[in-house]
Amino acid sequence: MKYRNIIMLSSIFFSAVSCSQEETYIGGSISGGESEMTSIYPAPPSQWMGGTDPYYSAGYTGDIMPFFDNGKFHVYFLHDAQNKPAGKGFHDIHEFQSTDLAHFTYEGQMIPFGKTTDADFGIGTGSVVKVGNLYYFYYTGHNGTPAFLQANARESVLCATSTDLKNWTKIPSFKLTAPAGYYNYDFRDPHVFYNDELKKYSMLVSTQTEPGRKAVLLHFTSVDPASGRWDVQAPIYTTTPAENYLMMECADIFKMGNYWYLMFSENWSNNKGTHYKMATSINGPWTTPQNDRIDGEYFYAGKTASDGNKRYVFGWNARKTPETDLGNKDWAGNMVIHELAQNSDGTLATQAPQAVKNFFSKNSNVEVDATLGDATVNNGSYNLSITTNKAMVTFKPIGKRAKINAELTLKTTTGTTGFVFHTNNNTGSYYKIVLDATKNAIIGYNSASQETTRIPFGLQTNTKYDVEIITEGSVVILYINGKAALTNRIYGRDKYKWGIIAEGQNATVSNIQLRQSE
Repeated sequence: MKYRNIIMLSSIFFSAVSCSQEETYIGGSISGGESEMTSIYPAPPSQWMGGTDPYYSAGYTGDIMPFFDNGKFHVYFLHDAQNKPAGKGFHDIHEFQSTDLAHFTYEGQMIPFGKTTDADFGIGTGSVVKVGNLYYFYYTGHNGTPAFLQANARESVLCATSTDLKNWTKIPSFKLTAPAGYYNYDFRDPHVFYNDELKKYSMLVSTQTEPGRKAVLLHFTSVDPASGRWDVQAPIYTTTPAENYLMMECADIFKMGNYWYLMFSENWSNNKGTHYKMATSINGPWTTPQNDRIDGEYFYAGKTASDGNKRYVFGWNARKTPETDLGNKDWAGNMVIHELAQNSDGTLATQAPQAVKNFFSKNSNVEVDATLGDATVNNGSYNLSITTNKAMVTFKPIGKRAKINAELTLKTTTGTTGFVFHTNNNTGSYYKIVLDATKNAIIGYNSASQETTRIPFGLQTNTKYDVEIITEGSVVILYINGKAALTNRIYGRDKYKWGIIAEGQNATVSNIQLRQSE
């Protein structure tokens, strides 16, 4: 393997760097310190810094960078403001904190974006690593302004340090750009960890080859991050001709049991979402599971953290623009967290965190509103038989936050069975999430019957499937058998009826339970 040294802008050791007050930032909302979040799928609050500056308006949760330390999840994320005044940067790093991943506090801004002349006029994804008593936050600097690009790379890896995970000091002497043979226009999302096999620190960076533009996860190593020196190695993974991914963003790597997992997200193919590979060694070879996605495309940029017992993947549920059922998928939204588990073959399974399940402790009645087609009730079970185009039972609205459990049994290999949301008697329109036995997938369709998201899942007839749906506001997540998740965005869901539906298929839906938060 051929090594090349990457020379930093300065040889000053990080531990000796002194910064002016202007370069040190204290987290927390100036308008009142940390604040309790009332959401299990949080987005940053409005006016987080007080005052009337339009930038301080409400925003969305973008790429998430979780870090567990001393019993707390420090959930850093890119803040996507609703209003971005001209001349200002974007995507400063903010923080949520949690001990159980069902209750959160909002800690405010941690690392602000820079000026138009700075490499971090825009900020991108990164990661935190602890070295000794110092925390290092490696993150993406992004500046695409024409004046800056005349003499600089558009993207680079930058760093800030902290002794308490709250007061971060940018290190102006550190800047890592793409080495020869790689594309400095797309060079982002550093993921840093201690590599036990190498006895060094490793950094994965998402980039492309130059020339050729093949997506790679480039690998750097450092004996001591305080030195500021990172040496480039061969890529840890390169996209295959069959995949042909444009970029593999927000990479993560971790070990569970006997397997290593390499995770990344891509948003340009016909298979958008958070993907993973698996291997028995950190050096590969990496294999692709039959279903290599963590969720559908409305869950993006998944990165993981472990509390030492369980591992969780943190992503964002995309919003829509305009914010209606028929809007187009847009960047950032609400944070969504899945618990990861291993199947017997080593592949990954997803389920709701136990604390989120426990959050819904109040039993509520399921109130039938209307039936359509051949739908009958027998001891709490709903039999949906297709003698017409569809059979459907609708129930009364369940409000902002609820958990639905049900058992579904498919009787035929054709057609679909599932759930409808945001439906009313006037138009007959609805968003539906269905089990499709023909396509072996769980699929979400908007009210115009356009597919919005899917996750592969093998389905069989006369097999009972345990379905759990957790919803808050417009976030709707379907879990099945504790194995797979499909995250959806359904506006107006809380104000309208919901129901069960079968189209072209005979099915039974039984043991429907509704729970709400206290």
